[in-house]
Amino acid sequence: MQDMEQVSPVLNLSSASTQTNMNASSHCDQDQLDSSASLFFIVVYGLVFLVGLLLNGFTLKFYFCSAQQQASSSVTIYLKNLAAADFLISLCLPIRISHFTSRSVTIFRVYCNFGASVFYLNMYASILFMGYIAANRYLKIVHPLGTHILQTVRAAHIISVLTWVVLLAMTTSYATVSVLTQGSLQSDANTLTCDDLHSKQLSLFYKVIHIFSAAIFVVVLGSLVFFYYSTSRRLSEAQQRQPASSSSKKLAKSRRNMLVLVSVFCVCFVPYHLVRLPYAFLKRKCLWGQTFFYLKELTIMVSVFNVCLDPLIYFIFCKAFRAKLSLRRVFSTDPDPTLGKNTERRSSDWKMSSIVLNRKTSLSTMKPSML
Repeated sequence: MQDMEQVSPVLNLSSASTQTNMNASSHCDQDQLDSSASLFFIVVYGLVFLVGLLLNGFTLKFYFCSAQQQASSSVTIYLKNLAAADFLISLCLPIRISHFTSRSVTIFRVYCNFGASVFYLNMYASILFMGYIAANRYLKIVHPLGTHILQTVRAAHIISVLTWVVLLAMTTSYATVSVLTQGSLQSDANTLTCDDLHSKQLSLFYKVIHIFSAAIFVVVLGSLVFFYYSTSRRLSEAQQRQPASSSSKKLAKSRRNMLVLVSVFCVCFVPYHLVRLPYAFLKRKCLWGQTFFYLKELTIMVSVFNVCLDPLIYFIFCKAFRAKLSLRRVFSTDPDPTLGKNTERRSSDWKMSSIVLNRKTSLSTMKPSML
């Protein structure tokens, strides 16, 4: 008994030490924003929500009006879907804002199980449709006199539907597994992250989705770089043959449009994906977890700016949209179409006046006997 009494304090000390280490590890793994950082994100997301909702709401109203539907093309279909994805991202921002403002367990569960999933669904929809727009314009350069099968309206509808179906299937599967496998919360929502809801099955599924999403991003980014490089090379070749030809001007405009698309894509999505994959695998490391958590939140905020920058893509790829906003002279290098009409009208008026004058002259010079 005495030996056991002597050993007991040692065991108690060891148990206390183990508990202390577990608490330290748990504290180290808690990825939480302080109050000032939370306020910063709330203000930024609130502004982006208002601007994005206004811009993309107007864009959807324009694209889905009856006159524009009749003049639909493949690139217009992709632009419609891109605007829809951006609009849905804007609608998801209030859930993200409430996650920063409220410590309610109900809001916490709704955000982790559904809000975040829908947010990423529409983010990758935006990424894919930007890639489709670039591919469509590149095929226009490769086949300037014809229409490739992928440029048809039917193909655009099929590709758009398949994209949404695949992304919705992934998001629905993730949300279903999350709801069915998560247990009860043992702590206040103030000290928890969405990772605390992950079961062993969901953690594996989470990493698989991250790898698949990263693959989508890499493929689209590589495609955009290739399209821009190929357009630039064709422009250089055309300028060497005929510097002032119409084909050179069209290629220069296509390269400019592609550059805007690549720039918006890189600014919004490259920083997030440079951080996301390491965070998915290193977030439980005490040394890197907190750092990657702050970087992830900042890069997510930057990616959300996509809903405000995508209207640039609508401007440069849709002439009717530029005309609707009375920005045709700013974004278009084509001459004013009214100039030719006015000149033609003045020429027609001059011809009519000349005919009338000639008739009067001929009548005045006619002999009386001829009358």
